[in-house]
Amino acid sequence: MPPWAEHAIFWHVYPLGFGAGRPRPLRHLAGWLDYAVELGCSAIMLGPIFASETHGYDTVDHFSIDPRLGDERDFDHLVEQARDRGLRIVLDGVFNHVARSFPAGERWLRRRPGSGDYETFEGHHHLVVLDHAEPAVREHVTAVMDHWLGRGAAGWRLDAAYAVPAGFWAQVLPGVRERHPDAWFSGEVIHGDYADYVERSGLDSVTQYELWKAIWSSLNDRNLFELAWALDRHNRMLETFTPQTFAGNHDVTRLATRLDDPRHLGHALAVLFTVGGVPSVYYGDEQAFQGLKEEREGGDDAIRPAFPDTPAGLAPHGWPVYRTHQRLIGARRRHKGAASARTTVEHLSGTAAVLRSDAGMTLLLNVGDEPHRFPGIGEVPPHGWEIIEEK
Repeated sequence: MPPWAEHAIFWHVYPLGFGAGRPRPLRHLAGWLDYAVELGCSAIMLGPIFASETHGYDTVDHFSIDPRLGDERDFDHLVEQARDRGLRIVLDGVFNHVARSFPAGERWLRRRPGSGDYETFEGHHHLVVLDHAEPAVREHVTAVMDHWLGRGAAGWRLDAAYAVPAGFWAQVLPGVRERHPDAWFSGEVIHGDYADYVERSGLDSVTQYELWKAIWSSLNDRNLFELAWALDRHNRMLETFTPQTFAGNHDVTRLATRLDDPRHLGHALAVLFTVGGVPSVYYGDEQAFQGLKEEREGGDDAIRPAFPDTPAGLAPHGWPVYRTHQRLIGARRRHKGAASARTTVEHLSGTAAVLRSDAGMTLLLNVGDEPHRFPGIGEVPPHGWEIIEEK
């Protein structure tokens, strides 16, 4: 990974939702960069910003800013304002599929075997899959990456990377890296062998959905054995690459909604910021936003909301969670090597655990209804957590 990514903490924003109802949402987002810096973030991960038909993942022009968000001047302004604050911007590259109205030759699009129709992404009729064996597609993706990296982007989140042959990225990325050696590339991968995909594709990172699921599931079930099992797998991933970690994103139910017990929100965040990886905070999670994802048309609307004009418009009850994020991010930043650190489970029961990061942080978790005494360390109250930092 480029050195900056080893220390990155992302604020992940879905721009079409964040700025909904405003004439120039990218300008609106630029006004929130100080908020992201004060949170402790060092980079912004943007959802789709290119011209599309509806939700941004049905692209019609990779070289144009979606007019609902603004124009290229607004993008340049956002990059400039971010750079002035030491923030890098990573873009969402939707290169597995495009909208049906995407102006490409027929050879660019993959056809279903035995059918004259185009192959679609996970059954969505309006999302047509690109033919990644076609040289023109490879040349197009390379050109898009180069264009926006040259315009100030710092890297790419590659949407639905799991649906793209790993060899496609292996062909595209070396040349892009040669021209942009400081760029970071992370792929969306949900299931399967993450390390193998990273090795074959040449990506820097992939999304760590296993850990995401284990965090909320183990807290809901009060079964920290599940978390310990996931952390063992996570440690093995860290031997070969640095996963992109998260407790929420634009595709899943909000953390504050997913957790059965609101007292365990801090536990989930403490795990995220003490284990190895490149962590991201999905906008609104730092304010304990609620939102349920539903499998229907418009089912993502609740998890992709608009933000107010300024932080003063946020509800008072969310600020304690914001300050918890600040505290945890501050602890992480005080410990060199946190991104690549392994986590050892030194004490474990169904409702209590000691997680020691070899970067110098020890996390005590108690999700039980009674105080738990950790031998040689101390007592944590019911549904409490504590971080002990080595000097």
